[in-house]
Amino acid sequence: MNILIFSWRGLKHPNSGGAEIVTHQHAKYWVKNGHKVTIFTSKYEEAKTQEIIDGVTYYRSGHAVIGTHIRACWWYLYGNKENFDLVIDQFHGIPYFTPLYVRSKKLAFIHEVTKEIWFLNQLPKPFNYLVAVVGFYLEPLIFKIIYKNIEFLTVSNSTKNDLVNWGISKTKIHVVHNGVNIIKPYSLIKNSRPTITFLGALAKDKGIEDSIKVFEKLHRKYSEWQFWIIGEGDKKYKEYLKKVIFRDVGKGKVKFWGFVSEKDKFKLLAKSQILLNPSIREGWGLVNIEANSVGTPVVGYNTQGTKDSVKNNKTGFLVKLGDVQGLANRVEQLVLDKNLYQKVSQECLNWSKKFNWNQQAKKSLKLISEELN
Repeated sequence: MNILIFSWRGLKHPNSGGAEIVTHQHAKYWVKNGHKVTIFTSKYEEAKTQEIIDGVTYYRSGHAVIGTHIRACWWYLYGNKENFDLVIDQFHGIPYFTPLYVRSKKLAFIHEVTKEIWFLNQLPKPFNYLVAVVGFYLEPLIFKIIYKNIEFLTVSNSTKNDLVNWGISKTKIHVVHNGVNIIKPYSLIKNSRPTITFLGALAKDKGIEDSIKVFEKLHRKYSEWQFWIIGEGDKKYKEYLKKVIFRDVGKGKVKFWGFVSEKDKFKLLAKSQILLNPSIREGWGLVNIEANSVGTPVVGYNTQGTKDSVKNNKTGFLVKLGDVQGLANRVEQLVLDKNLYQKVSQECLNWSKKFNWNQQAKKSLKLISEELN
């Protein structure tokens, strides 16, 4: 088959995350099994307009917010010279509205619905509030009206349930969990100085501000503990975060690693005692399994997606959304109780082994080549 994927960010985009990794993993597996895959995505500074990565062809055009959606429609209708057998419409808040102009077979690919995250966008005022209100009320209508008869691929039962609540039939929703590309560090020995780590985009919806609040509480009792922050975000917002935490904790206790390589990511996770993930909403929570793969438990909120990838009381602990003190208590409990920590750490290793990319990509291959026909 000749497959086209519309996705707002591609694998090399500076703000790419788990969704982009997952999309590429499926795509390259399909290529290895004889299919042709093209990903149309947004352009960024110094990006190549066209590039082939692992056999997958990337076309880049337009800004990630709205721009690439408009360019994609125009390119598909007037610039594209190929006939595609399957068009995959990937949701990131705003879909590509392919049912309105694509006549080929279609598949909607979604990690999570946006819902309350609309109100945490970082656009300038008052535009941020306008976008939030419009997005929040328009989003469910898009599913109920435009995508009601489209097949969906998603990554968790949490998102499946959200889709069902918005009018998508259960029979049209296919759940394929994410796999994990594990780069095993040389050593899985934890730091002697207890280290709490946040890994993800530096954005409000990912819980970075609550993570800082948690460490501030812990720092008052355990001044020798340290906090690692791995990830990038808006430059001004990052400077604001640094100002807040350096003021309240001090530079010696906190390190901003920024964007790191895959190898360094697993190395840092392996040295950490805890991954702190108070995300408001996830599709699945790939970072949770990555942490588990090196024996690092997760403490986070009991929210959509996270509750799928974290086995509460086994591979970590989940608390009620907004309960910052509860997060701090669970981190403290895990770090101080050595026997409990060893038990949970072993559960993490066992759990992570269930998410092999070959196994998951085989399921998506079966979906596109057999079940959608």
